Amino acid sequence: QVQLLESGGGLVQAGGSLRLSCAGSGRTFSSYPMGWFRQSPGKEREFVARIGGSGFSTDYADSVKGRFTISRDNAKNTVYLQMNSLKPEDTAVYYCAAGAKWSWLVNDYAYWGQGTQVTVSS
Repeated sequence: QVQLLESGGGLVQAGGSLRLSCAGSGRTFSSYPMGWFRQSPGKEREFVARIGGSGFSTDYADSVKGRFTISRDNAKNTVYLQMNSLKPEDTAVYYCAAGAKWSWLVNDYAYWGQGTQVTVSS
């Protein structure tokens, strides 16, 4: 069982930056691939980024590649999402999730945080 809690969301102007954090519980945190997903009103939840258990493997959605960076600190049981050059279309609720396997599919992630709102104004 893993419990996840996101923080760091807020309101930012286009071109600005935010760093999201996801604090996890459990001694097996480092064994889980972790992902960030986002959901806008009326849209399905979509993949943003993922990172392997050791932190060496990362992958990004094309829409955020080159602007967002995912990282993790297993000593702190925390995953981060650094978001730069934010655009209004990045506005969404952002969720972190712990996965059973290396995947970008929502259904492959068993544990989810409650989400944190990111709003980018134009």
